[in-house]
Amino acid sequence: MGWRTKAENAKKGHRSSLKDWACDGFHKTFPEYSQKILNLENLGYQHFTTNGERYHPCNRTIPARLDAKVTSPKEFHEKYEAKSIPCVITNIPQGYDIPSPPRSKDGQNSKSDNDASAHRWRALDRWTLDNLQDDPELRERALKCGEDDDEKSIRMKLKHFMRYLQNNIDDSPLYIFDSSFDEDRLAKTLLEDYRVPSYFNEDLFRLVGEKRRPPYRWFLVGPERSGTCVHIDPLATSAWNTLIVGQKRWVLFPPHLSKSTVKGKGLIKKGEDDEAVHYFTTILPRIKEAAIRSGGTGKYEGFECYEFTQFEGETVYIPNGWWHAVLNLSHTVGVTQNFCSQRNFDEVWVKTRTGRKKMAYKWLKQLEEQYPHLAERAKELNSRDDFVMKYDPNGGALSKKPRESESQERTKTSHSPKRSKVERVVSP
Repeated sequence: MGWRTKAENAKKGHRSSLKDWACDGFHKTFPEYSQKILNLENLGYQHFTTNGERYHPCNRTIPARLDAKVTSPKEFHEKYEAKSIPCVITNIPQGYDIPSPPRSKDGQNSKSDNDASAHRWRALDRWTLDNLQDDPELRERALKCGEDDDEKSIRMKLKHFMRYLQNNIDDSPLYIFDSSFDEDRLAKTLLEDYRVPSYFNEDLFRLVGEKRRPPYRWFLVGPERSGTCVHIDPLATSAWNTLIVGQKRWVLFPPHLSKSTVKGKGLIKKGEDDEAVHYFTTILPRIKEAAIRSGGTGKYEGFECYEFTQFEGETVYIPNGWWHAVLNLSHTVGVTQNFCSQRNFDEVWVKTRTGRKKMAYKWLKQLEEQYPHLAERAKELNSRDDFVMKYDPNGGALSKKPRESESQERTKTSHSPKRSKVERVVSP
């Protein structure tokens, strides 16, 4: 079977009820829309509030713009991550986020292009559209591009997907969002093409091991018009997203806004879709209009949203709790990972102890050995909330209820029929 048949089968599995994927004709109108966005001044930064004032926590714009050439990991942790300020960071794939060696006595040493080149990502060369299409091994790897109604992964070989990417006219195309690329020989080489930026290398979930932890890293290949619907990342984790090819449009909403507000509940008309392309072009403008009409009252009290464009080589940092949606303005390739660090530990622990009960027990055991101050903090949070863990790291099961297996727990916490397909992709 050729790529067209493979794509049609994947689409039928992913959205079986949708008969015409091009019914809204976005392939005709989208070029004008995307060009209008790319022509915006100030790198496409836009803000919207009901009171007409710019939101400046710590007198900074949202998202803050940082350069890895001059911003140290310590400065990022203290001034941005600890204060939950979204950021766009330049020059990470180029290798500039690795701290320079200590200065010499004359004080003249500084990070040079030669220093950075040693840490440059191979993905900058290997992940171009042409190279992915022609890679003799990777092109044969079947990568996840959707889910069926039973939440089973739908996969296409990369060589077929790349043909689909270049030729489809779908309103909201299939989108490679693969978290299992580390599980086989063909795709595992992707791990050698990039590295976790130094700003985000404190990954506390690693303590429970790769098999037990939730999905946390994704290889992304998105045709223009594809994207992810508005969501919060799972288990209160934060995320980073590095773009290698193309341009992405983002919208951010602060954590205090409700799910119904940011999703536009009551503003989507019967028969309308809520995929990313529809959200950005139709639903988001309606949300802003409703916020204006409300006068900043009711569920729109304190309403804020922030839009910007991510360009090649830029890394977006999304703090835990921030709502966000993404639309690919062009064909894109990138990588994203979710993480827990000491700065967002409190929120992650509270979510994990109920969402991943057995994993939380294992995690606490490891924290006691390697991060005793965080283990004590976890116990303080449990005491504060009168929370009794199902598993006691010192004495076995506390609950008299039958113990759930890890697979039962994963099913219970992961397979909610109320979540959209995009949310199921990015959730554990």
